[in-house]
Amino acid sequence: MSDIFQEVDEEVRRDKAAEFWKKYQSLIIGAAVLVVLATAGYRFYEDRLLAAEQAAGTAFQQALALDRDGKGAEAEAAMAKLAADAPRGYRTLARLAEAAILGKRDPKGAISAYGALAADASMGPLFQDAARLRAALLRLDAGEVEAAKPAFEALAENSAYRHTARLALGVVALNAGDYEQAGKWLDLVVADAEAPDAEKRSAESLLGLVAANRPAAK
Repeated sequence: MSDIFQEVDEEVRRDKAAEFWKKYQSLIIGAAVLVVLATAGYRFYEDRLLAAEQAAGTAFQQALALDRDGKGAEAEAAMAKLAADAPRGYRTLARLAEAAILGKRDPKGAISAYGALAADASMGPLFQDAARLRAALLRLDAGEVEAAKPAFEALAENSAYRHTARLALGVVALNAGDYEQAGKWLDLVVADAEAPDAEKRSAESLLGLVAANRPAAK
């Protein structure tokens, strides 16, 4: 008897399943199709994005090669195109590189370009600081020491470029004959465990000049 009830129960379940399928098959098939299309679309998007990044990377390297070959105008034009059309990461790099190339022929123009980049929040804090540092270094090269110092002092606090900024401030103080201030900035470079070895060695060498020129304590 129990076998009969089991067969009836299974028959009822089959009927209900068939009824459910008949009623909702369109929705189920449609949802399955949407999942497949969404997956395919995402893969297509990923492939397109990867291809765009690879193309941008190649174009960026070609632009750098133009600059190395002394074709500055062509390199600037190539970087400008990348800054307008490339995926975001390469757009940012191209904008910085374009300003660097410009700096070789027009330092004042490059300082203005870096200033614009430093003020552009879409660049992100790290790249904004890089632009500030580059502008300050160009000002220093141009002899605009007082104009360069505020940027160096701000970067010397806790930015990723603090080591370079402190080293620059040490050089500025050393050139001004302010050996106490020079020693302060250079000591900070040497004492910073995260400072690159090259910058530590430069700071140590400059500290030798500080020690040789600093007046003896009375």
